[in-house]
Amino acid sequence: MRWFRQRDEGVPRGPGGSPHLSCASSLNVSPGGCVRTGVSRICPLVCLLSVSAFAADAQLDTLLKTVEQRYDRARTLQVLFREDYTRVGHARRTERGVLELRKPGRMRWEYTDPKGKLAVCDGKNFWTFYPGENRVEKLPLRESEDSPLAFLLGKLHFDKEFRNLQGKPEGRDTRIAAEPKTDSLPYSAVEFLVTPEGRIREVKVTQFDNSVMGYTFDQEQVNPPLGDKLFQFQAPQGAEVVEAAK
Repeated sequence: MRWFRQRDEGVPRGPGGSPHLSCASSLNVSPGGCVRTGVSRICPLVCLLSVSAFAADAQLDTLLKTVEQRYDRARTLQVLFREDYTRVGHARRTERGVLELRKPGRMRWEYTDPKGKLAVCDGKNFWTFYPGENRVEKLPLRESEDSPLAFLLGKLHFDKEFRNLQGKPEGRDTRIAAEPKTDSLPYSAVEFLVTPEGRIREVKVTQFDNSVMGYTFDQEQVNPPLGDKLFQFQAPQGAEVVEAAK
């Protein structure tokens, strides 16, 4: 309202003493009849915001391409990881270890906490050994590829996999929030914390039951030498082998 109404000091008053507001006084009309309200100041602001939004989108697109190229080009990868699982109404569970990968489709999660836990992808199946239960779960690789962690195998394409991509600065890094493009995936939202060089430092996955799985990566090494035996799995003697629940 204040864009159109001026203070009433010196304004001619009509009957009863109330201010008499003509078109010229209330709308600040120029002699030529043009309205000179805050519109002239608003237009440049709108243009500036539009340009800023376009620049932000361009910067995000560039960063996404940098991330994709980094992991697409890596043939092997070694990194320390921390895995945090938070389920509604339960205490957070934290596990740690070393992750090693080799393309195509090989990975090894060797846990130091809990000691003895091991997950190996041999290019066909994803095997997970739980030492406390002496049990092995088997999951076909094609089903494990539906995870946001597919970038570890160099298969991350943001525009193809996600919608509503948004970037927010977090220190020198950028936190990227997104949603899966299809409702058939087992999660509803994902976040990536990415460095300017395209290294993914964190991944946070929110599932439909509001449980959250978070991964923090540190000391990443690109293209270290990794032998075949790291990605071969043999179930420990006496361990029960079961098909993982889908």
